[in-house]
Amino acid sequence: MLDELTVSNLGLIDEATIEPGRGLVVVTGETGTGKTLLLGALRLLRGETARKDRVGPHGVEARVDARFVTDDGDEMVVARRISADRSRGYLDGQMTTAADLGSRVGRLVELVAQHEHQTLTTSEGVRKLVDAALDADGKAAQAGYAEAWEHLRNAQKALEEIGGDRRALTRELEMARFQADEIRAAGFVAGDEERLRTDVTRLRHGAEIGESLAAAARHLGDEEAGEALAQAAAAIERASRLDPTLEPVTDQITEASRLVSELGAEVSRSFEEISHEPGSLDEAEDRIARLGALQRKYGADLDEVLAFGEKAEARATEIEALLDSADDLAAQYGAALAAVEIAGTELSSARQRAGERLAAKAIEHLSDLGFAEPVVRVDLQPTEPGPTGTDRILLAFASTASLEPGPVSRVASGGELSRLVLSLRLAAGVADAPVIAFDEIDAGIGGATALATGRKLADLATGRQVLAVTHLPQVAAFADAHFVVERVGDRAAVRRVDGEERIAELTRMLGGLPESERGRQHAAELLDLAGG
Repeated sequence: MLDELTVSNLGLIDEATIEPGRGLVVVTGETGTGKTLLLGALRLLRGETARKDRVGPHGVEARVDARFVTDDGDEMVVARRISADRSRGYLDGQMTTAADLGSRVGRLVELVAQHEHQTLTTSEGVRKLVDAALDADGKAAQAGYAEAWEHLRNAQKALEEIGGDRRALTRELEMARFQADEIRAAGFVAGDEERLRTDVTRLRHGAEIGESLAAAARHLGDEEAGEALAQAAAAIERASRLDPTLEPVTDQITEASRLVSELGAEVSRSFEEISHEPGSLDEAEDRIARLGALQRKYGADLDEVLAFGEKAEARATEIEALLDSADDLAAQYGAALAAVEIAGTELSSARQRAGERLAAKAIEHLSDLGFAEPVVRVDLQPTEPGPTGTDRILLAFASTASLEPGPVSRVASGGELSRLVLSLRLAAGVADAPVIAFDEIDAGIGGATALATGRKLADLATGRQVLAVTHLPQVAAFADAHFVVERVGDRAAVRRVDGEERIAELTRMLGGLPESERGRQHAAELLDLAGG
């Protein structure tokens, strides 16, 4: 339960600390005193949006601190700090996110406000009420549907990974194959680009190179030059016989003679090759043009083109494997969809039963709250499978059986909405949370109906903690703890009232005259009636 709540500079409340205790706890006060801010503090602790206009005039920061104590004696301390430029949350002294606060505190505190009638106009809002009323079999059906839906999503994801559209994937495969084949068929290997450009340059200047080679061959093959070299070699050989130190020179000139002979043969061979390549230049230029065409499509140079070809080949292999498995994936998706439809039908049946129970219980509560023959009906309409089921759930209401049930937003008045919300939340099991807070849920009602509302809240508070902001003395009379918010100027304070002070507050609520003796008598009678 909520053991202690401290609020500082939240709206008009300068500083307030309350220790509510178990049972029904009510907060009252004149209009405009800021009594709803105490429940606003609980909303902040639940991680809800921190509005900057909640920061009061008594400082630069609004602060909310609370201690929750479980039945086992475990404690949890939570806090929220709000300034003009940021909001911070704390859990047991450690900074945390608003989402984490919502997860932790949201399990402990459930808030029910009059404006919740808006949720009754949406399929999602009604679905949550109906799902809260599911029995054990219904919960199992809900879990089964969630599992089936997860399998369907996984199967759908697997199909999406192959592109979803088999024809599009086939077209991509054909393109990848074409690209890989085109690059492979060109027959290029790494280093070909440089070799080709060298060949083209050589072939384009073949005549000039040929003339130069021919001249070199003539000079290297000149008989007189060869005879002179031979004579020089013979002379050095004779000298080396007399001077052994000249033998290296003899070897060198002999090697030079051999090299000149080989060089002449190599030059002649090169001359013959370049003189007998009439079609080589055209072929080389064709290869250069083909490489250029590939580069325009696949890469800036030959290395990029070859890398693109490898990727295209790998992608083609990958797509082929995907297409081979596509039929299996499609079958898996079909089976998963069928399982979702079956699970959806089971969940819809469970919701239909829960909706009937919810409506019947709500009618009982509404009857206690002053309705003669109220009509509450939960309607399920089939829809496309989704994360929460295969049905759209709507709520129809009529304040009496003589009227045609219709959408809540169209047929219910403000006071009827308050009682309808309370009845539905009670019927759906709002008491699952250890702390339930009602924010002016009793607006628009009075008299005997107000007494019935107070009694229901008191019954709900048996063994647990219920907080209620109310303007009705008939509700406040049933409280186990009564707090009053009072305003003086721009400051509001909160105090607990008991005994004569509580009678004075109830008197004020009854007629606005806290000192009226007759009013005090009525207040005392009301307390006696409520058993307070």
